[in-house]
Amino acid sequence: MRMIRSLCEKKFRDELGLFTVEGEKMVAELADSGLETVMIVRREDVGEKVMERISSCNTPSPVLAVVRKPAPASHSASGLCLALDSVRDPGNMGTILRLADWFGLDCVFASPDSVEVFNPKVVQASMGAIFRKKLIYCDIAAKCKEFRAAGLEVFGTFLNGDNIYEASLPAEGLIVLGNESNGISNAVASECSRRLTIPTFGGGAESLNVSVAAAITVSEFKGHGGWK
Repeated sequence: MRMIRSLCEKKFRDELGLFTVEGEKMVAELADSGLETVMIVRREDVGEKVMERISSCNTPSPVLAVVRKPAPASHSASGLCLALDSVRDPGNMGTILRLADWFGLDCVFASPDSVEVFNPKVVQASMGAIFRKKLIYCDIAAKCKEFRAAGLEVFGTFLNGDNIYEASLPAEGLIVLGNESNGISNAVASECSRRLTIPTFGGGAESLNVSVAAAITVSEFKGHGGWK
């Protein structure tokens, strides 16, 4: 059980090549994911106290699975994809994966300094989307160049840019979202071919949460570009 508890820390997830999944629904979905399940621990077998020790949740779930990390994925410059430039919050990352699953996006790219996808809080927030959506860590500026070289536009989300509700949006391309505090970095911003903004109709809030901005932006792209 000490090994399972150690998986709350990234260095041990990296060292062992394992991560945890908690909750009856998530563990049930895991069975159809194609990922290798190393171990399943149930509260009825080990007791409440053990589940409390090994769980990373505030309220331990009745079942926990230890899963082997999949091999790194790959994806060419195609389809409608998201690129996350230094997104650090686990809840945001998991929620963005969930909306990528909902809207049928082709892939999610993330900069190496973004939060790790196998962080237990990311896994929980994804609500199973981690089993279905590819998330690839890479140089986001280079990925922008790759999409542009393939003849696809790269859309950056900024506080100043074209009104997204009035913009003509294609069915394919790369949508870049920035860090929760600092937005898109200068290096990545210089590789964006178009800037988009979600206009405010109130004016009180300084900005939108990145996962909320992602949902609005992707919804607009799907509405304009057509469902595929």
